[in-house]
Formats: sequence, structure tokens, C-alpha cells
Amino acid sequence: MAQEVEPIVRIRELKKDRVNFVLENVDMAMANSIRRVCMADLPTVAIDLVEIESNTSYLSDEFISHRLGMIPLLSTNCDEAIRYTRDCTCSSYCAYCSVVLKLDIKCETAHTKVDVTSDHLEPSGQYGVDEGDAGEELGKRVEGFGLPVGKNDATVPPILIARIGNGQEIKARCIAKKGVAKEHAKWSPCSAVAFEYDPHNKLRHTSYWFEQDEKAEWPLSENAKEEEPPRDDELFDFNAKPNKFYMQVETVGSLTPQEVVLRGLSELQTKLASLMVGLKSGPDLDNDDSNLPPSVPQTNGAPATTSWGNGAATWGNASPRPAANSWSPTGPGASNSTWGNASPRAGGAWSPGTAAASNASWGGSPAAATGANAWGNGASSGWGGSPSGAGAGAGAGAGAGGANAGWGSPPQQQGGWNV
Repeated sequence: MAQEVEPIVRIRELKKDRVNFVLENVDMAMANSIRRVCMADLPTVAIDLVEIESNTSYLSDEFISHRLGMIPLLSTNCDEAIRYTRDCTCSSYCAYCSVVLKLDIKCETAHTKVDVTSDHLEPSGQYGVDEGDAGEELGKRVEGFGLPVGKNDATVPPILIARIGNGQEIKARCIAKKGVAKEHAKWSPCSAVAFEYDPHNKLRHTSYWFEQDEKAEWPLSENAKEEEPPRDDELFDFNAKPNKFYMQVETVGSLTPQEVVLRGLSELQTKLASLMVGLKSGPDLDNDDSNLPPSVPQTNGAPATTSWGNGAATWGNASPRPAANSWSPTGPGASNSTWGNASPRAGGAWSPGTAAASNASWGGSPAAATGANAWGNGASSGWGGSPSGAGAGAGAGAGAGGANAGWGSPPQQQGGWNV
């Protein structure tokens, strides 16, 4: 049995807004799971509600609100520093589940234009009418939590929101809340997460379209230096699978690259653990017989307490009255009629026997021409009545010698449906 190899992570480049690393000894499912969880499952803070008091700019209220929502906000330690609004006990929003920012700018200079940027967003202490239950969220927030990324940092250019002229103004109140990118892309901490594998295309995972020279028109990436190029006489391995991935994570600044990767791995581990707990705590359907119906005894003519067509009160037992024409009547001297309890002796089902037979059911044997009614009997009518002369009842296949009228039966035979 081959020994399992531990995954290897090798960081090649780490910057303020990106990280590039190599992930080895894992399959593509694991690499893609890390990519997806980093993009869509990490909570951050983003503007979710905008209350516009005044807007005399060229842009509509909806346009400005959308641009405000896409501004990345600092979300360090977001797991513990703020609650989800759905988990808070306040009626609308409070200091424990939101961050309130205000935007108030007006151009009062003639023949000039003023750029409204993310640097004009200022924190506001005004919240809803009530607060939720007191907690420790406020004490776990870092300095500048919920403010636009790069605010008060001369090295980071601000994000342009609008441009206003003389006499125009924008006055709004912005409420930022916690969320994940599965709900809206504005909560994604990453601008791009990508990975490459098999840079030399040894596995033939893609087909190159080219006009003259494939290698000249499709140059290799920098990741190709990490692997040996294929030989011209090398045989193709149909069972080979990629196990080395070159990943790059680029963030928008709300979270650092280290925090994105580490929290992404932690989130993935939590999801898998929840799945394992759910599978282990579920009912054991293979060994649990409590939900199964009670077994039906095979009596073959003997009365039973519970079954579809045996003795006691069940689906197909005694008929309500001794009718002359029915599927399983109770004739003179016969007992209860059921679906499948008669033995293969005289008396029974589609071809019952004499009137002294015990039960009429679906599984009886053919017998004499005189007896209770059934599907293929003699005297009385049934769906496949015999052409014998006895009987006066009406049925679907009455006999030729009686007064029966019906679909008409085939010639007289011995055994089977037509007796």
C-alpha cells in the first residue's frame, strides 16, 4: 500500500495585496475548493444600505448607491468584530452589527469640478433606535475597522465615486454590514484567485489553436520553469493526474493575503467537519428496523391476524354481504373471501370450485363447475366465465349455455383462466 504524501505549500511571493504560492501533493478538487472558498465564503464588511438626503449631481441615487456599495472596507478580524444582522436582536442596525459612515460634500467654487472619493466617507456615531444585546464585538475591532481601504494613506489612491460642479452636493448616510460574497460580490475580499497546472500541457488538458508555429504563438508561462519539459519520444500516460498547482490570490485590501488564505483553509475545514458530523449523527438505515412495516406471515390458507388477504379484518377479507356476483364472494358454505389466502385445493380465486370451498381469493385452483363467483368460474358469472351451462348471473365473459352476457369467452379448455 502506497504511503500517503503530505501536502506541500511553498510561498514564492508575498506582497501587501497578493500572494503567490505552489501547492503540491493535492488533487484538483482540493485546489479548486481553496479557490472558491477564498472568493465566496469569507465574511467582510461592505455598505449595504444608503440613505440619501441630498443629491444634485449628474448621477442618479441608484448609481451612487451602487458605487458606494462596491468600495472595499477594512474588515480585519471580521469574524469576531461584528455580528451578522440576522443574528442581532436590534430592530434595524446597531453598533454591534453595523458600521455607519456619512458622506457630505458640496462644491462651492465656480468653474471647478470636485472629485467625490472614498476619502470623503467619515465614521458616524448615529445608529438605529435601539441596540442589540451587549457583547464583546466593539473591543475586538482594530483601528479603522469599517473605513474605506487606503483612507488616510497617501500611498493608496482613493476610489472615485462621482464628480460634482459648482452648487452641486451629495449628502448621504451609509450603513455597512457583514456578509459573504455568496450573497453579493461586494463582500468578496478578493479581486482574483487563480491557479495553473501542467504548464507544458503534458496531460493534454487543452488544445492550442495556431496558424504556423504552436510554440511561438503560445509562449510558456513563468510556471513552466518549475517543471521539466516533455521529451519528443515520451509516451503519453492516460492515467496521469495533476498534483502541482501554482496559485495566486489577489485581494481588494479588506483582508490581507495571509488572512484570506488561512481563513479560507479554516472555513473549508469547518465545512468538511460539519459534513462528517452530519453523516455520523444520521440514522443508520441499514441496521434500523424500527421504521419497517410488520412482516406478513405466509399462512397459505390459515387465518392470520394481520395481512392483506388473511383471516381477520384486512384489505381483502370478508365481503360485506353474501353477494352472488363479485370478485371474491362468500358463497353458501364458504368462509371469508380475501386476496390471497386460499390453498391450491378446491375453492379459490379466479377459477373457484364448489360451493363448499373454504375461501375465494386470487390464488385458488380451478375445480368443479359449481361454486361461488370469481373471474374464471363455472356456474355464476365472472370476468372469464366458462361456457358451461350452469349459472344465470351476468358477467364480463359469460358461458355459452347460460343466460350470461359479456365480452365472450374462448373455447372450453381444461386448466388456466378458461375452464
